[in-house]
Amino acid sequence: MRTRRIGNLEVSALGLGCMGMSWAYGAVPDRAAMIGLLRSAVDRGVTFFDTAEMYGPHTNEELLGEALQPLRSRVVIATKFGFAIGVPPTPDGPALDSRPENIRRVAEASLRRLRTDVIDLFYQHRVDPAVPIEDVAGAVKDLIQAGKVRHFGLSEASAATVRRAHAVQKVTALQSEYSLWERRVETGVMPVLEELGIGLVPYSPLGRGFLTGALDATTPFAEGDFRNNLPRFAPEARKANRALVDLLGRIGARKGATPAQVALAWLLAQKPWIVPIPGTTRLARLEENLGAVDLELSAGDLGDLEAALKAIEVHGARYPEALERMTGR
Repeated sequence: MRTRRIGNLEVSALGLGCMGMSWAYGAVPDRAAMIGLLRSAVDRGVTFFDTAEMYGPHTNEELLGEALQPLRSRVVIATKFGFAIGVPPTPDGPALDSRPENIRRVAEASLRRLRTDVIDLFYQHRVDPAVPIEDVAGAVKDLIQAGKVRHFGLSEASAATVRRAHAVQKVTALQSEYSLWERRVETGVMPVLEELGIGLVPYSPLGRGFLTGALDATTPFAEGDFRNNLPRFAPEARKANRALVDLLGRIGARKGATPAQVALAWLLAQKPWIVPIPGTTRLARLEENLGAVDLELSAGDLGDLEAALKAIEVHGARYPEALERMTGR
């Protein structure tokens, strides 16, 4: 497995997003099978694992703690704080809490659940408008100085917020949605990341499964699958967005690769400091995704892809309005 640097943290070129192993996609997969999958990922060279207090809540961190404790010296674990767990949502979306005292409390609880003495990368899950970002960065700086956290990250933050946080405590990575069907991070945020030496960790790099080609307008989602509530996954939007998957399939056929591999290879080709974290609950999909690391897209391939993308309009918002307002702050 090749490695990359995000900030001054070295990780595998592809990480593993673990949310779906415990939460968000309907029925929770078998725990023993997920522990086996996590350990298989390490065996295949994956060193970067992403979780959050919010996933479950708490159960995803517990899963990673059990699975990765015997392999702790070989892996980098990222988790997140910032949601007010157990507090009812507001009209503006899920309740947030990035007060310094809550950051400290979450850190201690996450350390216990992850069965570790240090969190490698601690992200603010969403920017909390009620708490100055300088106070957030200062709280994480204190945790770093105490040896409980190694690196500080932000998620779905604006360029201005990244700058303000970085001035207090160096930001190692920004996690944001980034893929062939969600590219807004390119315009304002990525130039600032490059300037400051901050890595980008794209979540949902395969469009929550859509860019794999496995979904079409008629694919049903289970009860409890949060894609049921996403405008981009409405049947009419999926039908319209199929043009993007067809494009990936045509390029994949030329390269001897799957649509998912082309989509991930495209991300890896954008910048050397980008480390996508596709999620899966299946070993075959994990191995398919890892194959993208060795897929070389030439300048011609990338140019052809870019030219074709200009003729494709992505239909549907990625989030409902309340959740979209929580991004880009």
